Amino acid sequence: MTRSCEQPGEKTQTTLPFGACGRQAVIYQPLRRFPLDAAIIFSDILVVPQALGMEVTMVPGKGPSFPEPLREERDLERLRDPATVTSELDYVFQAITLTRQQLAGRVPLIGFAGAPWTLMTYMIEGGSSSTMAQAKRWLYQKPQASHQLLRILTDALVPYLVGQVTAGAQALQLFESHAGHLGPQLFSKFALPYICDVAKRVKARLQEAGLAPVPMIIFAKDGHFALEELAHAGYEVVGLDWTVAPKKARERVGKTVTLQGNLDPCALYASKEEIGRLVQQMLDDFGPQHYIANLGHGLYPDMDPEHVGAFVDAVHRHSRLLRQN
Repeated sequence: MTRSCEQPGEKTQTTLPFGACGRQAVIYQPLRRFPLDAAIIFSDILVVPQALGMEVTMVPGKGPSFPEPLREERDLERLRDPATVTSELDYVFQAITLTRQQLAGRVPLIGFAGAPWTLMTYMIEGGSSSTMAQAKRWLYQKPQASHQLLRILTDALVPYLVGQVTAGAQALQLFESHAGHLGPQLFSKFALPYICDVAKRVKARLQEAGLAPVPMIIFAKDGHFALEELAHAGYEVVGLDWTVAPKKARERVGKTVTLQGNLDPCALYASKEEIGRLVQQMLDDFGPQHYIANLGHGLYPDMDPEHVGAFVDAVHRHSRLLRQN
């Protein structure tokens, strides 16, 4: 992934690997500020398409952009062999190893990647999209080429995730951020099989390499229509966004599946007192077993760090009370 490493007064754009400008500093800042229970490696999901040979730039005010997105089936010929991905992404593995060493057991380190369908959307749309119309056009008009691309991405993701564990990651999270654009039928056909395949093959590769298994988390944003399927997709944890009622999610997946989530990130705009109340309600609804407290998605740039701290403190406070009772 490329990113802008602008200094004050400069407007030049670089083509450095994403995260080369202070990757570890970004990881440590939250840990220094808040009593968090885990750290996640700072990278970007689009390093995988870049490793496959696609140019990715970070455009100020726009975000990630692909100057030459995939448009026709023949464009798949431009992609590199997925087997080369691990060598292309060695800088990520180095960052994981260094971070794991510097954490020194303080908290576990989570590795992550984008799921095949989500990566496919960026590669075809050329960047962010509110409709994913071009990517979905492929699903309807070019189903065979779509499956070919999804297999390429899966073949790249498996060694990438295994490489993260080899480098020191103690858990893995797969983000299917654009699940909600599919709906039940397309999700079952073009997303779920590859989500399942990633988990199955990563676990098999770890075993073959003599490495201990690590917990795997699947987060399919707006994929509430597939909760039951995700609960049986081979992952130890299912992440939930804020549009899912915790009690109903628990009823649907059963008592043995660990759930993660799912406070609305915008709740952090509320007062600290209201944040505490919302957190208590969330924890009560999920219950004390097989649950990881988290937001239902990421933080926004304008959020007050003091309110983030109020969220973390409330989680710890109410968790202790739940365990006592």
